[in-house]
Amino acid sequence: MSFHVPTIDISPYLVPGASAATDPACAQVAAEIDRACREVGFLQVVGHGVDDRLVDGLKAALDEFFGLDLDVKKRYRRNPGDNRGYAPPKSESLSNSLGVTPANMMNDFYEAYTVGSEAGWYDGVELPESSYAGNNWPEAAPGFEPAVLDYFAAATGLSRVLLRACSEALGLPIDHFDTLVDHSIDAMKMNNYTLPEGEIELAGELMGMGAHTDFGILTVLWADQVAGLQVLGDDGTGEEAWHDVMPADGAFLINLGDAMARWTNDRWKSTLHRVNPPVVDGRIIRRRSAAFFFDGNYDAVISPLPGTVADGGTAYPPITVAENIAAKVAGLKTGLATGAKPAGADREAARFAAASA
Repeated sequence: MSFHVPTIDISPYLVPGASAATDPACAQVAAEIDRACREVGFLQVVGHGVDDRLVDGLKAALDEFFGLDLDVKKRYRRNPGDNRGYAPPKSESLSNSLGVTPANMMNDFYEAYTVGSEAGWYDGVELPESSYAGNNWPEAAPGFEPAVLDYFAAATGLSRVLLRACSEALGLPIDHFDTLVDHSIDAMKMNNYTLPEGEIELAGELMGMGAHTDFGILTVLWADQVAGLQVLGDDGTGEEAWHDVMPADGAFLINLGDAMARWTNDRWKSTLHRVNPPVVDGRIIRRRSAAFFFDGNYDAVISPLPGTVADGGTAYPPITVAENIAAKVAGLKTGLATGAKPAGADREAARFAAASA
């Protein structure tokens, strides 16, 4: 089977009250989503309803912050205890989130800024700061916060539409996941893969962002149309199995995270991917991206859905969303690939090992 990331028009699900039970167009979308999630774990969506002006605002916000001097950006460096703020180049190793120590031990080459949902955003719900930390907005980039929040809200809305479509694609009621995401841990990581000359040495083997899977339910990715993102397919071994993927005009790339793979007991794929941006004359070609992670409620229990475990088959053990995320974030921030792993992590790491053979 040749590798292909399908493009799906999800506009039928934007109609209020739309459902596969009553609308053949929705039923067709749900069938396309199921096939993409079983075969690839990645898809592109169009007809998503996100205003182009919000995307333009996001791009301007990225340029405003990442264009600051490195010393200024470091004022907003992420605190060790949360996942908010600035991460300088070579401060993370995403392969470690799988409990895998990369052979070359090279940390990922990119700078990033992460924001996320705060406890105060959800009225009437008592939530732990450990999962819903306050954001660290950069005063040195005054246009950053409002533009990012506007886009964040749109990505949240899109994710909820997609999850309802995914519910029907799995043969579940359209609202099956609603109570599992009504105070969702959402985060957005904005990445920059080009830096002024002299800030970091371009020498030896270089990896923009190491091979990894995402942690939560699904990811909505906006990215420049520049080579770099590579997705692992089933149609080869070693480097031949990695395929370049770029978003189509006006499309968002969507991929599943480990929570959804565990819920479906690997009926749907949480696919390994990495970023290897092109280098020309010793300089990385400019590439920006923003990955919105729709992760689910901190206390939602991830266990296989009905009908996903065959008689005599194996199943992932139950784990909460917060436990799953905390273990993996600790790995990528500290590099402690051999430290505590969430239940089922060995099964996830085996995918990485097989791809690296």
